[in-house]
Amino acid sequence: MTRIKHGYIARRRRTKILLFASSFRGSHSRLTRTITQQKIRALVSAHRDRDKQKRNFRRLWITRINAVIREGRVFYSYSKLIHDLYKKQLLLNRKILAQMAISNRNPE
Repeated sequence: MTRIKHGYIARRRRTKILLFASSFRGSHSRLTRTITQQKIRALVSAHRDRDKQKRNFRRLWITRINAVIREGRVFYSYSKLIHDLYKKQLLLNRKILAQMAISNRNPE
């Protein structure tokens, strides 16, 4: 009876995850089991940090808008500006407001 070798499907799967982890250090890029663990960990971190990035950018935009608003008027704040925008039905997102605030800032 002839010897049956391992199929190419498992090798193809391993080379695919090996290519994913080629930039990792040490056994994280060499051993199949640790590569799969690190792949799961990397993808979980990427998914979590995509959401965190959205939060951080929103905070940055709000901070920029608030800083520019408080330069001009003394008793005016970000929340009052947003409230006034909603009352006047001006629907501008915070990213655009922050860009407008930075570009139209009055240098003193």
